[in-house]
Amino acid sequence: MPIGLIALALGGFGIGLTEFVIMGLLPEVAADFRVSEATAGWLISGYALAVVVGALLLTAAVTRFERKPVLAVLMVLFIAGNLISAVAPDYSLMMIGRIIAALAHGAFFGIGAVVAASMVAPTKKAGAIAIMFTGLTAANVLGVPFGTMLGQAAGWRSTFWAITGIGVLALVGILTLVPKTGAGQAGGLRGELRAFRSGQVWLSILVTILGYGGMFGAFTYIAFTLTEVTGFSASTVPWLLILFGVGLFIGNTAGGKAADRNVDRTLLVALSALVVVLVIFALTSGSQPMTIASMVLLGGFGFATVPGLQMRVMKYATTAPTLASGANIGAFNVGNALGAWLGGVTITAGLGYTSPIWAGAGITLLGLAVMVVAAASARRQGGGRNGVLAAADGAGADGLREGAELQRA
Repeated sequence: MPIGLIALALGGFGIGLTEFVIMGLLPEVAADFRVSEATAGWLISGYALAVVVGALLLTAAVTRFERKPVLAVLMVLFIAGNLISAVAPDYSLMMIGRIIAALAHGAFFGIGAVVAASMVAPTKKAGAIAIMFTGLTAANVLGVPFGTMLGQAAGWRSTFWAITGIGVLALVGILTLVPKTGAGQAGGLRGELRAFRSGQVWLSILVTILGYGGMFGAFTYIAFTLTEVTGFSASTVPWLLILFGVGLFIGNTAGGKAADRNVDRTLLVALSALVVVLVIFALTSGSQPMTIASMVLLGGFGFATVPGLQMRVMKYATTAPTLASGANIGAFNVGNALGAWLGGVTITAGLGYTSPIWAGAGITLLGLAVMVVAAASARRQGGGRNGVLAAADGAGADGLREGAELQRA
């Protein structure tokens, strides 16, 4: 395994921690800034919206530049945002810090996925992307619980100081361990935009929104399900979330390996299994043993789709994968917002705390239907085998050479 992947994973760990740890620290933040918890919640929503903006606009702005320095600059932006959050004297400056950090999020994962894929052999590209996303899963398994404990024990600002330090370590790792990978598409932004002429790129993005949105819709309100339906005490919820995070880690790793063998088959199987898990979870949420099993499986099959979803977009973006990759990172956050909104609608409608799980199953089923259409269309078009190789390197000549070698083999 190229050691540079560890640096990318560390950056992903810090970014994932920034995104999710605030959820456990909202009461402390709200009390410190003397705002309502609903107002403090905009520190989460504002972050998510800024991720989408950064994934599209910031990625588009840097397509001409060499990717390694771009990743370093994005990590500097991430460090600056968390430093501002750590020292913010008021709510407004805290929001600015969150937005600055979030702008780096989408572009870092989008460009980082292309860089990770370029560091390994053509048959291991989805696995390399999975390694980078391991940082995100580790943030959920370890970072969020311990970051929350640190913030509760030493003040919420201490958590953001720790995240700033993680960002500095990731920056050093990127500068010293990530190899030079060249720039993006020679045609710049216009060349990158050509990737969106592919119907498969749009279908892949739609699958990302629906498939990931279904899982996140169920997960957003999981604490209410666990305490109000299953009967767990509030004190056990963080430990149950660790089990969910373990599922994320296993699913991400297994999904990456499976996607390297066959992307479409992996996504079809994972999405089908995710629908089944969500339905079983909704039906058996009154049973504590079944709920524990469902939590692990929800994380496992939910995140098993992530490397394949990212790889599929890059595959059909052919020689200009950078902006499409960033757009798909934005799509994950659109899915988050969609799932959370629809789950909230069902609860407000009085359908109970299992209704977000049913809503998640419905959204995921739609994603599976789109994936079936996309896979069938890809088979009719010949699957675009050369595109996946070109996409991972981001350089047309290298991709064409690899495609020719594959054909000769």
